[in-house]
Amino acid sequence: MLLSTTYFGPVQWYSLLSRCTGSRVSIEARESFQKQTYRNRCVIATANGTQALTIPVTHAGSNLIKDIRISDHGNWRHLHWQALCTAYGESAFFEYYQDDIRPFFIDEGPASPVHLDCLLDYNMASAELMCRLLDLDISFDFTEEFIPSDQLETVFDYRDIISPKAKQTDPFFTPKPYYQVYRQRHGFLPNLSILDLLFNEGPEAIKYLL
Repeated sequence: MLLSTTYFGPVQWYSLLSRCTGSRVSIEARESFQKQTYRNRCVIATANGTQALTIPVTHAGSNLIKDIRISDHGNWRHLHWQALCTAYGESAFFEYYQDDIRPFFIDEGPASPVHLDCLLDYNMASAELMCRLLDLDISFDFTEEFIPSDQLETVFDYRDIISPKAKQTDPFFTPKPYYQVYRQRHGFLPNLSILDLLFNEGPEAIKYLL
């Protein structure tokens, strides 16, 4: 299976991983960076509806995803963490998982993922954490060259299917409601960041994905 990298990607992305447990998944590292996608954006539920949290990025000479760097512009790490605390502080499992998630936004020592300045590395660190918390046995590798979809013969290519702008549908994914903090106010909001599912469902999140 071939996927694009995601920033605390949507439930759909992890639903795919749940069907690949025990196997290897390839992450596209040689594509050109695309704006307004899950590559540097996640979507959460707030009291006012959905909110997109976007990592500001920069590049020097190369627009390949492997070369995209994270910018410190706008104090985004602090703002994203505050947004998560505000949105999910009352959810059933935020306190249970917050110590795992916080080091992606708050400096808690040299090993904190907050120090990663490559978008791909940062995203993969978050994906590996999510797989551990969800008990998904997944091994990741990276593409060595970019191959267009129409030239792939044996690989399931989801690079452009899992996207806010997707024109193709995923026949294997149909969002089903689960408990959300603001559901009575906004109704069920489908396919949000995996953090939404994790904070609301906790250990039951893996059953939802499966």
